Amino acid sequence: MNKGFGRYAWAVLAYNLPVILWGAYVRISFSGDGCGAHWPTCNGQVLPGQMTTPTLIEFTHRMMTTVDTVAVVGLCIWAFLAFPKRNVMRRYAVLSLVFLLIEAVLGAGLVLLRHVARDASAGRAWYLSAHLVNTMLLLAALTATAWLGTRGAAQFRLARIPRPVWGALIVTVIVSITGAVAALGDTLFPAASLAEGMRRDFSSASSMLLRLRLVHPAIAILGAAYLVWAAVTMLRGKPESDTLRTAGARVIALTLFQIVLGVLNLSLLAPVWMQLIHLLTADVVWISVVLLALEAGKTIAPHRVFSDADRIVGRVS
Repeated sequence: MNKGFGRYAWAVLAYNLPVILWGAYVRISFSGDGCGAHWPTCNGQVLPGQMTTPTLIEFTHRMMTTVDTVAVVGLCIWAFLAFPKRNVMRRYAVLSLVFLLIEAVLGAGLVLLRHVARDASAGRAWYLSAHLVNTMLLLAALTATAWLGTRGAAQFRLARIPRPVWGALIVTVIVSITGAVAALGDTLFPAASLAEGMRRDFSSASSMLLRLRLVHPAIAILGAAYLVWAAVTMLRGKPESDTLRTAGARVIALTLFQIVLGVLNLSLLAPVWMQLIHLLTADVVWISVVLLALEAGKTIAPHRVFSDADRIVGRVS
Protein backbone atom coordinates (compact mmCIF):
# COMPACT_ATOMS: atom_id res chain seq x y z
CA MET A 1 0.00 0.00 0.00
CA ASN A 2 1.30 3.44 -0.98
CA LYS A 3 -0.78 6.30 0.43
CA GLY A 4 0.75 8.92 -1.86
CA PHE A 5 0.02 6.79 -4.90
CA GLY A 6 -3.50 6.12 -3.68
CA ARG A 7 -4.26 9.82 -3.17
CA TYR A 8 -2.92 10.64 -6.63
CA ALA A 9 -5.02 7.87 -8.18
CA TRP A 10 -8.18 9.21 -6.49
CA ALA A 11 -7.34 12.69 -7.80
CA VAL A 12 -6.95 11.35 -11.35
CA LEU A 13 -10.30 9.57 -11.05
CA ALA A 14 -11.95 12.76 -9.79
CA TYR A 15 -10.48 14.77 -12.66
CA ASN A 16 -12.02 12.40 -15.18
CA LEU A 17 -15.53 13.35 -14.05
CA PRO A 18 -15.39 16.96 -15.33
CA VAL A 19 -13.67 15.69 -18.48
CA ILE A 20 -16.64 13.39 -19.10
CA LEU A 21 -19.14 16.12 -18.29
CA TRP A 22 -17.46 18.57 -20.65
CA GLY A 23 -17.52 15.93 -23.36
CA ALA A 24 -21.27 15.64 -22.81
CA TYR A 25 -21.56 19.41 -23.02
CA VAL A 26 -19.77 19.29 -26.38
CA ARG A 27 -22.60 17.05 -27.59
CA ILE A 28 -25.42 19.00 -25.95
CA SER A 29 -24.16 22.33 -27.31
CA PHE A 30 -23.72 20.90 -30.85
CA SER A 31 -20.02 21.77 -30.69
CA GLY A 32 -18.66 18.41 -31.81
CA ASP A 33 -17.73 19.87 -35.19
CA GLY A 34 -16.14 22.96 -33.66
CA CYS A 35 -12.74 21.85 -34.93
CA GLY A 36 -14.11 20.67 -38.25
CA ALA A 37 -13.23 17.22 -39.56
CA HIS A 38 -9.70 17.54 -38.14
CA TRP A 39 -7.97 15.46 -35.47
CA PRO A 40 -5.66 15.84 -33.58
CA THR A 41 -5.39 19.37 -34.96
CA CYS A 42 -8.28 21.83 -34.67
CA ASN A 43 -9.35 23.24 -38.02
CA GLY A 44 -5.95 22.24 -39.33
CA GLN A 45 -4.06 24.15 -36.62
CA VAL A 46 -2.40 23.07 -33.39
CA LEU A 47 -3.65 26.25 -31.70
CA PRO A 48 -6.56 27.75 -33.65
CA GLY A 49 -6.92 31.51 -33.77
CA GLN A 50 -10.14 33.54 -33.62
CA MET A 51 -12.13 30.69 -32.18
CA THR A 52 -15.91 30.61 -32.43
CA THR A 53 -17.90 29.39 -29.42
CA PRO A 54 -18.24 25.80 -30.76
CA THR A 55 -14.51 25.74 -31.52
CA LEU A 56 -13.67 26.98 -28.03
CA ILE A 57 -15.90 24.34 -26.43
CA GLU A 58 -14.48 21.51 -28.52
CA PHE A 59 -10.87 22.70 -28.20
CA THR A 60 -11.25 23.02 -24.40
CA HIS A 61 -12.37 19.39 -24.25
CA ARG A 62 -9.34 18.31 -26.25
CA MET A 63 -7.04 20.20 -23.89
CA MET A 64 -8.73 18.59 -20.88
CA THR A 65 -8.19 15.15 -22.36
CA THR A 66 -4.54 16.01 -23.03
CA VAL A 67 -4.05 16.84 -19.35
CA ASP A 68 -5.89 13.62 -18.50
CA THR A 69 -3.51 11.62 -20.68
CA VAL A 70 -0.46 13.11 -18.95
CA ALA A 71 -2.02 12.37 -15.55
CA VAL A 72 -2.77 8.72 -16.39
CA VAL A 73 0.67 8.20 -17.94
CA GLY A 74 2.11 9.56 -14.69
CA LEU A 75 -0.09 7.14 -12.74
CA CYS A 76 1.21 4.23 -14.81
CA ILE A 77 4.87 5.27 -14.39
CA TRP A 78 4.39 5.69 -10.63
CA ALA A 79 2.82 2.21 -10.39
CA PHE A 80 5.84 0.64 -12.10
CA LEU A 81 8.25 2.54 -9.86
CA ALA A 82 6.42 1.90 -6.58
CA PHE A 83 5.29 -1.71 -6.96
CA PRO A 84 7.17 -4.92 -7.85
CA LYS A 85 6.75 -7.04 -10.96
CA ARG A 86 3.42 -8.84 -11.40
CA ASN A 87 1.82 -6.65 -8.76
CA VAL A 88 -1.89 -6.08 -9.40
CA MET A 89 -1.38 -2.32 -9.07
CA ARG A 90 0.66 -2.29 -12.26
CA ARG A 91 -2.07 -4.22 -14.06
CA TYR A 92 -4.87 -1.79 -13.22
CA ALA A 93 -2.72 1.25 -13.91
CA VAL A 94 -1.88 -0.15 -17.35
CA LEU A 95 -5.56 -0.92 -17.97
CA SER A 96 -6.40 2.68 -17.09
CA LEU A 97 -3.94 3.90 -19.70
CA VAL A 98 -5.16 1.42 -22.32
CA PHE A 99 -8.81 2.45 -21.87
CA LEU A 100 -7.82 6.11 -21.98
CA LEU A 101 -5.99 5.62 -25.27
CA ILE A 102 -8.99 3.76 -26.68
CA GLU A 103 -11.12 6.67 -25.48
CA ALA A 104 -8.96 9.05 -27.50
CA VAL A 105 -9.24 6.89 -30.62
CA LEU A 106 -13.03 6.69 -30.24
CA GLY A 107 -13.21 10.45 -29.76
CA ALA A 108 -11.20 10.95 -32.93
CA GLY A 109 -13.56 8.59 -34.74
CA LEU A 110 -16.57 10.68 -33.73
CA VAL A 111 -14.98 13.69 -35.40
CA LEU A 112 -13.59 11.96 -38.49
CA LEU A 113 -16.78 9.97 -39.13
CA ARG A 114 -18.86 13.12 -38.56
CA HIS A 115 -20.96 11.56 -35.78
CA VAL A 116 -21.26 15.00 -34.23
CA ALA A 117 -23.51 18.07 -34.02
CA ARG A 118 -26.95 17.24 -35.48
CA ASP A 119 -26.15 13.83 -36.95
CA ALA A 120 -29.10 11.55 -36.09
CA SER A 121 -27.87 8.36 -37.77
CA ALA A 122 -28.07 4.88 -36.30
CA GLY A 123 -24.30 4.72 -36.63
CA ARG A 124 -23.94 7.58 -34.18
CA ALA A 125 -26.10 5.78 -31.61
CA TRP A 126 -24.03 2.60 -31.90
CA TYR A 127 -20.76 4.52 -31.82
CA LEU A 128 -21.91 6.55 -28.81
CA SER A 129 -22.80 3.34 -26.98
CA ALA A 130 -19.35 1.88 -27.62
CA HIS A 131 -17.77 5.14 -26.49
CA LEU A 132 -19.81 5.04 -23.28
CA VAL A 133 -18.86 1.44 -22.47
CA ASN A 134 -15.18 2.27 -22.84
CA THR A 135 -15.62 5.34 -20.62
CA MET A 136 -17.16 3.14 -17.93
CA LEU A 137 -14.30 0.65 -18.22
CA LEU A 138 -11.85 3.55 -17.84
CA LEU A 139 -13.62 4.76 -14.69
CA ALA A 140 -13.68 1.19 -13.35
CA ALA A 141 -9.94 0.73 -13.92
CA LEU A 142 -9.14 4.08 -12.30
CA THR A 143 -11.42 3.29 -9.36
CA ALA A 144 -9.76 -0.09 -8.86
CA THR A 145 -6.30 1.51 -9.06
CA ALA A 146 -7.22 4.17 -6.49
CA TRP A 147 -8.98 1.73 -4.14
CA LEU A 148 -6.23 -0.87 -4.26
CA GLY A 149 -3.58 1.81 -3.84
CA THR A 150 -5.32 3.04 -0.70
CA ARG A 151 -6.56 -0.23 0.81
CA GLY A 152 -3.97 -2.72 -0.39
CA ALA A 153 -4.37 -5.51 -2.92
CA ALA A 154 -3.18 -8.56 -1.01
CA GLN A 155 -6.64 -9.99 -0.22
CA PHE A 156 -8.50 -8.95 -3.36
CA ARG A 157 -9.48 -11.46 -6.05
CA LEU A 158 -11.84 -10.92 -8.98
CA ALA A 159 -13.06 -14.51 -8.58
CA ARG A 160 -14.36 -13.69 -5.10
CA ILE A 161 -16.85 -11.07 -6.33
CA PRO A 162 -20.34 -12.54 -5.77
CA ARG A 163 -22.65 -13.18 -8.70
CA PRO A 164 -25.25 -10.57 -7.64
CA VAL A 165 -22.55 -7.89 -7.74
CA TRP A 166 -21.32 -9.04 -11.16
CA GLY A 167 -24.93 -8.71 -12.25
CA ALA A 168 -25.06 -5.19 -10.81
CA LEU A 169 -22.04 -4.20 -12.87
CA ILE A 170 -23.62 -5.53 -16.08
CA VAL A 171 -27.01 -3.98 -15.34
CA THR A 172 -25.45 -0.57 -14.70
CA VAL A 173 -23.71 -0.66 -18.08
CA ILE A 174 -26.96 -1.58 -19.86
CA VAL A 175 -28.92 1.18 -18.12
CA SER A 176 -26.18 3.68 -18.97
CA ILE A 177 -26.24 2.75 -22.66
CA THR A 178 -30.00 3.30 -22.88
CA GLY A 179 -29.51 6.58 -21.00
CA ALA A 180 -26.91 7.76 -23.50
CA VAL A 181 -29.24 7.02 -26.43
CA ALA A 182 -32.12 8.78 -24.65
CA ALA A 183 -29.92 11.82 -23.96
CA LEU A 184 -28.94 11.97 -27.63
CA GLY A 185 -32.63 11.91 -28.58
CA ASP A 186 -33.36 14.70 -26.07
CA THR A 187 -30.60 16.80 -27.61
CA LEU A 188 -31.50 16.27 -31.25
CA PHE A 189 -35.28 16.33 -30.87
CA PRO A 190 -36.24 18.60 -27.96
CA ALA A 191 -39.94 18.71 -27.07
CA ALA A 192 -41.97 21.78 -26.16
CA SER A 193 -43.99 19.82 -23.60
CA LEU A 194 -44.06 16.40 -21.94
CA ALA A 195 -47.26 15.47 -23.79
CA GLU A 196 -45.76 16.44 -27.15
CA GLY A 197 -42.62 14.48 -26.38
CA MET A 198 -44.61 11.35 -25.55
CA ARG A 199 -46.69 11.65 -28.73
CA ARG A 200 -43.52 11.87 -30.80
CA ASP A 201 -41.95 8.95 -28.93
CA PHE A 202 -44.90 6.70 -29.85
CA SER A 203 -45.19 7.92 -33.44
CA SER A 204 -44.06 5.43 -36.09
CA ALA A 205 -42.95 8.40 -38.20
CA SER A 206 -40.46 9.57 -35.58
CA SER A 207 -36.73 9.01 -35.65
CA MET A 208 -35.37 5.77 -34.27
CA LEU A 209 -33.68 7.76 -31.49
CA LEU A 210 -37.05 9.06 -30.32
CA ARG A 211 -38.62 5.61 -30.27
CA LEU A 212 -35.62 4.20 -28.41
CA ARG A 213 -36.00 6.99 -25.85
CA LEU A 214 -39.03 5.11 -24.52
CA VAL A 215 -36.85 2.19 -23.47
CA HIS A 216 -34.68 4.03 -20.97
CA PRO A 217 -37.23 4.83 -18.20
CA ALA A 218 -38.41 1.21 -18.03
CA ILE A 219 -34.87 -0.19 -18.12
CA ALA A 220 -33.74 2.37 -15.52
CA ILE A 221 -36.49 1.38 -13.06
CA LEU A 222 -35.82 -2.34 -13.48
CA GLY A 223 -32.08 -1.74 -13.23
CA ALA A 224 -32.47 0.35 -10.08
CA ALA A 225 -34.55 -2.43 -8.51
CA TYR A 226 -31.79 -4.93 -9.29
CA LEU A 227 -29.05 -2.69 -7.87
CA VAL A 228 -30.99 -2.22 -4.65
CA TRP A 229 -31.59 -5.97 -4.45
CA ALA A 230 -27.90 -6.74 -5.03
CA ALA A 231 -26.83 -4.23 -2.37
CA VAL A 232 -29.41 -5.57 0.10
CA THR A 233 -28.09 -9.07 -0.59
CA MET A 234 -24.69 -7.88 0.58
CA LEU A 235 -26.22 -6.38 3.71
CA ARG A 236 -28.30 -9.51 4.43
CA GLY A 237 -25.09 -11.53 4.35
CA LYS A 238 -24.17 -9.73 7.60
CA PRO A 239 -20.56 -9.10 6.53
CA GLU A 240 -18.00 -8.43 9.18
CA SER A 241 -16.58 -5.52 7.24
CA ASP A 242 -18.02 -2.08 7.98
CA THR A 243 -16.66 -0.84 4.66
CA LEU A 244 -18.72 -3.40 2.75
CA ARG A 245 -21.88 -2.38 4.60
CA THR A 246 -21.07 1.25 3.78
CA ALA A 247 -20.52 0.37 0.12
CA GLY A 248 -23.89 -1.40 -0.07
CA ALA A 249 -25.73 1.46 1.62
CA ARG A 250 -24.01 3.94 -0.72
CA VAL A 251 -25.23 2.05 -3.80
CA ILE A 252 -28.81 2.01 -2.48
CA ALA A 253 -28.84 5.73 -1.62
CA LEU A 254 -27.26 6.85 -4.90
CA THR A 255 -29.49 4.59 -6.99
CA LEU A 256 -32.66 5.97 -5.42
CA PHE A 257 -31.35 9.52 -5.80
CA GLN A 258 -30.64 8.88 -9.48
CA ILE A 259 -34.22 7.71 -10.02
CA VAL A 260 -35.45 10.99 -8.53
CA LEU A 261 -33.14 12.92 -10.86
CA GLY A 262 -34.40 10.90 -13.81
CA VAL A 263 -37.99 11.85 -13.02
CA LEU A 264 -36.96 15.51 -12.71
CA ASN A 265 -35.02 15.35 -15.98
CA LEU A 266 -38.08 13.96 -17.76
CA SER A 267 -40.46 16.45 -16.14
CA LEU A 268 -38.26 19.45 -16.95
CA LEU A 269 -37.79 18.27 -20.56
CA ALA A 270 -34.06 17.57 -20.13
CA PRO A 271 -32.50 21.04 -19.81
CA VAL A 272 -28.72 21.18 -20.22
CA TRP A 273 -27.93 21.63 -16.53
CA MET A 274 -30.21 18.75 -15.56
CA GLN A 275 -28.68 16.44 -18.15
CA LEU A 276 -25.22 17.16 -16.76
CA ILE A 277 -26.32 16.54 -13.16
CA HIS A 278 -28.03 13.32 -14.25
CA LEU A 279 -24.87 12.18 -16.04
CA LEU A 280 -22.62 13.08 -13.10
CA THR A 281 -24.78 11.07 -10.74
CA ALA A 282 -24.82 8.15 -13.19
CA ASP A 283 -21.01 8.13 -13.17
CA VAL A 284 -20.95 8.28 -9.37
CA VAL A 285 -23.45 5.39 -9.20
CA TRP A 286 -21.18 3.36 -11.50
CA ILE A 287 -18.14 4.12 -9.34
CA SER A 288 -20.11 3.13 -6.23
CA VAL A 289 -21.05 -0.22 -7.81
CA VAL A 290 -17.40 -0.82 -8.74
CA LEU A 291 -16.42 -0.02 -5.14
CA LEU A 292 -19.04 -2.49 -3.90
CA ALA A 293 -17.48 -5.13 -6.15
CA LEU A 294 -14.01 -4.33 -4.84
CA GLU A 295 -15.14 -4.49 -1.22
CA ALA A 296 -17.00 -7.74 -1.83
CA GLY A 297 -14.04 -9.28 -3.62
CA LYS A 298 -11.81 -8.51 -0.67
CA THR A 299 -13.91 -9.22 2.38
CA ILE A 300 -16.58 -11.85 1.64
CA ALA A 301 -16.29 -15.53 1.10
CA PRO A 302 -18.35 -16.17 -2.02
CA HIS A 303 -20.22 -19.27 -0.85
CA ARG A 304 -22.00 -17.33 1.90
CA VAL A 305 -23.33 -14.65 -0.43
CA PHE A 306 -24.28 -17.17 -3.07
CA SER A 307 -26.34 -19.15 -0.61
CA ASP A 308 -28.12 -16.01 0.58
CA ALA A 309 -28.80 -14.92 -2.99
CA ASP A 310 -30.06 -18.39 -3.95
CA ARG A 311 -32.46 -18.42 -1.00
CA ILE A 312 -33.86 -15.02 -2.00
CA VAL A 313 -34.24 -16.08 -5.64
CA GLY A 314 -35.94 -19.27 -4.50
CA ARG A 315 -38.48 -17.34 -2.48
CA VAL A 316 -39.26 -15.03 -5.39
CA SER A 317 -39.63 -17.90 -7.85
